[in-house]
Amino acid sequence: MALWCSASPIPKSVCGKVNPLFSARVSQIAALALIALPLTAQQHKVTQAEVDRITRDAILIDTHNDVTSLTVEGYDIATPNKRGQTDLARMKGFLGAEFFAVYVGAEYVNGNRSANRALQMIDTVRTDIVAAHPNDFVLATTAEDIVRAHNEHKIAALMGIEGGHAIEDSLRLLRDYYTLGVRYMTLTHFNTNNWADSQGDVDNPKVTHHNGLTPFGKDVVREMNRLGMMVDISHTADKTFWDALETSSAPIIASHSGCRAVSSYTRNMTDEMIKALAAKGGVVQINFGCEFLSQRYFTDSKPLQAALREQYRAAMKIEDPTARQAAIEKLREEFTNKVPPATLADVVAQIDHAVKVGGIDHVGIGTDFDGVGCVPPELSSYNKFPALTRALLEKGYTAEGIKKIYGGNLLRVMRAVEQRARELRSMPAIHSEIAKQ
Repeated sequence: MALWCSASPIPKSVCGKVNPLFSARVSQIAALALIALPLTAQQHKVTQAEVDRITRDAILIDTHNDVTSLTVEGYDIATPNKRGQTDLARMKGFLGAEFFAVYVGAEYVNGNRSANRALQMIDTVRTDIVAAHPNDFVLATTAEDIVRAHNEHKIAALMGIEGGHAIEDSLRLLRDYYTLGVRYMTLTHFNTNNWADSQGDVDNPKVTHHNGLTPFGKDVVREMNRLGMMVDISHTADKTFWDALETSSAPIIASHSGCRAVSSYTRNMTDEMIKALAAKGGVVQINFGCEFLSQRYFTDSKPLQAALREQYRAAMKIEDPTARQAAIEKLREEFTNKVPPATLADVVAQIDHAVKVGGIDHVGIGTDFDGVGCVPPELSSYNKFPALTRALLEKGYTAEGIKKIYGGNLLRVMRAVEQRARELRSMPAIHSEIAKQ
């Protein structure tokens, strides 16, 4: 009896007597019906072996982690991080490379202290993380360094400056940071600087804006291209993004952002922006902050944030570190009790939307761990990534696709940026300055 008979609704007594041409036609119809079934109806059962294989083989690269704001104050990354998401025990065996944030808060602009703070943050990566734990971390500055570290079962430690004011309007400082190992710079933080507009204050009439990048800002991008430093547009105003994309001759990144169509938080990117970023070879790295992931969370949290803002500011002014942290934790607990966090499903939805809009080759991971107040409990550190792997497999993603998202796409961008720098090697350093007012 033909194989299709065993699954056919036609009685077997009749099935075996059907004309062969009719049999072939029914087989075609059955195959088309299978293709038309929803993805959930076609899912294979994901095995733990599949998840484990991806965990072992993928080079998971997180392009933004703020644990450096703790290590610079004395926290040892090899000890349990009870307040946040990042410590060595939860990184080992899961994380391939970490871009540690060289975060320079806007408050350091006052008194011209931004460069000093940037150097402190660079030092905490090199000294408190890498040098203090040489068996677990290795300083990396290239894509091949990351691959080598993975093969040696170590975590590649890289650096990205968060806040373009860190260069204090000096391309010489930008070059110095590159020499010290910085491999991307976020053009702004929440504050507009002297050459680039930020999303954080773009609607503030008290802030002087530039309609995107100034001529000097465009030279910053060009010098980053010449050096081989990735241009990061997370935190920038939309017009700054478009100017950076037009100016850069290498792919650019959004190191910790998301999809505005899924959550309307303006730190996320519109579909048009994601498509344009992808068209020039870049990647959008999905942020795990709850407000980035979930429209529900973003909408429900805004009024509560406003209500608690003054209490938070008061807590931040407490001089005793232990008392200050206790006050902050109390506020966070109150917040969580009133607004449930985003979920693993929200992360999958963000990734899936970004893939549908930009393509599988243009999406990655930028958790913002230890830099956001809320992350999905199911993805509260790197040792929880197998749960995301399983969810993506169940969604229909292949192992190769997941490995691209986890790190392969970022490695491709790094190689392209490195190649562009080699092509520009004969060009002299740029020496422009901000135009005097």
